[in-house]
Amino acid sequence: MSLRLTRRSFLNSTAAVAGVGIAAPVLSLPAFAAPAAVTVGQAAPAFTGTNIDGAAVSLADYKGKLVILEWTNHGCPFVRKHYDSGNMQALQAEATKAGAVWLNIISSAPGEQGHVSPADAKARAASEKWAASTTILDPAGTIGRAYAAKTTPHMFIIGTDGTLLYDGAIDDKPTADKADIPGSKNYVRAALADIAAGKPVSVSSSRAYGCSVKYAKASA
Repeated sequence: MSLRLTRRSFLNSTAAVAGVGIAAPVLSLPAFAAPAAVTVGQAAPAFTGTNIDGAAVSLADYKGKLVILEWTNHGCPFVRKHYDSGNMQALQAEATKAGAVWLNIISSAPGEQGHVSPADAKARAASEKWAASTTILDPAGTIGRAYAAKTTPHMFIIGTDGTLLYDGAIDDKPTADKADIPGSKNYVRAALADIAAGKPVSVSSSRAYGCSVKYAKASA
C-alpha cells in the first residue's frame, strides 16, 4: 500500500471519525499522576523533550508535517512482538519514507522496566535497526502524562495543522504473539493511508494494549 503523503492531503485530513474500541488489558496510571484528557479532532498537546543525542525536540519543530508518536519500552513483551518481528521498524520506515516524522518516546522512570541511558538507547536503536526519526527520553513522564499514554506501545498521529488524528493501539490483535501480526489490521498503517488519500481517518481511536507505561511511582 502506497503512503505517498502530500501537504495538500495532510491539510485536507484533519477531520477524524471516532473509531471502534479494542478490548485489551490496560493497566491504569497511578492515581497521583492522573493525566489530562487528549481528544482526537482537537489540538495535540505541545511538548519539548530531549532526544538521545542530547538535543531539544519540540512538537513545534515539525509544524506542517505529519507526526507519529510511539511510546515504547524494550522490556515489554508486547513491544518485543512488534520489534522482534520487524513489524514496527517496517512501519517506521514506510511512514518516514513518505515524509512523516516518527518520534519514539521512552517514559520509563529510572529504576523501572524500559529505562535507558542515551547510550543504551542508541545502541539498541542500531542493533534493532529502528527507523524512527529520533527517540525522546522522558524519564519524568511529562510528555507521557500530557498525552495520557497508557501502554507500550501506544500510538498517536498528529496532522500537519497540529490536530490529533489517531490515538490508540497499533493494531487489532491485543496479544504478545508475533504469529498474530499477519492476520491483524494495522490501525496506524490504515490511518496513514486515509490521510494520504485526503480522507477522514476511518478508525481514529482504539484502546491501546500492552504493558503499562512505567511512570515514576508516588513517593511514600
